[in-house]
Amino acid sequence: MFKGYKIYSILTGRCPRCHQESMYQEPNAYKTTRTLKMNERCSSCGLKYQIEPSFFFGAMYTSYGVGVAIGVAVFIITYGFVESKPIYSFYSITGALILLFPVIARLGRNLWINFFVNYDPTFRDKSKEHNLKN
Repeated sequence: MFKGYKIYSILTGRCPRCHQESMYQEPNAYKTTRTLKMNERCSSCGLKYQIEPSFFFGAMYTSYGVGVAIGVAVFIITYGFVESKPIYSFYSITGALILLFPVIARLGRNLWINFFVNYDPTFRDKSKEHNLKN
């Protein structure tokens, strides 16, 4: 439904350039040994996901922002709507952040790469076309 928009790539973990394949080797974020294992390149458009060495260090900042947003949302729900004590809100925030860590880490990476790469449905991998001609 949102294919062609950045939000599609961010929420699904698809290639930000072509939206054809997942950037991650493991679709399940909760397989903890492979949560952040990424494919080197997109098999459809050839985009190299790690654009430069240590590229995803910047994703720590976006992950932090996602974590803060989740913490604020949990606080508003537990303290504002459920009207629990502040200590129970704190426990709820801590539990939510621990349980959602793999999702937060992936969302941070997805956001970070989408800052730098735009969707381009007309992009063709020149190296693939060259290999097909030869």
